[in-house]
Amino acid sequence: MPGLPPNAYALLGLLVFDANSSESGGMTGYELKQRADFTLRYYWVSPAMSQIYSELRRLATEGYVAEVAGEGATRYRVTPGGAEALQSWLFEGEVGFPILKHPVALRLLMGRLSTPEHLQGMLGEHLDDLAERRADLQGVRDMLGDDHARRYAALVADWGLAYYDSETRIVTDLRERLESMD
Repeated sequence: MPGLPPNAYALLGLLVFDANSSESGGMTGYELKQRADFTLRYYWVSPAMSQIYSELRRLATEGYVAEVAGEGATRYRVTPGGAEALQSWLFEGEVGFPILKHPVALRLLMGRLSTPEHLQGMLGEHLDDLAERRADLQGVRDMLGDDHARRYAALVADWGLAYYDSETRIVTDLRERLESMD
């Protein structure tokens, strides 16, 4: 199994989904970035444009993607070897445990250097951000509907919605606890 970084597998997955489209002529790096921003951002860090192009170069060198001839920007398609590498990663790769990088939690950890009012404001802003992200994701979930071909994406969207609901409950509780600490 190839030792690719998770972003490479994410791009292969996006290209595999695109390959299943009847009108697919491959995707440009820009189109992959747009698709990543629309889909990955709810549960994975969407790669920067520079990361996308460096991963596409790596994947092309490894034979996992091929450039599609045409006019304009370079388009990429997943190769059979790329689809096989993605399958190997899905079935044989170690899943790993998620790494929580939470800037709000990090700042709260250092709360004794701040003020209760500032921390309350920070947590309040985080609640607003959660509500906005949840509404965005609800729109995606509504768009996915109950289409059998999109059932796994719908499961992930449902997971994300439950995550936002849980995070909202946690932060609301933290604000109440912070208030009682005054």
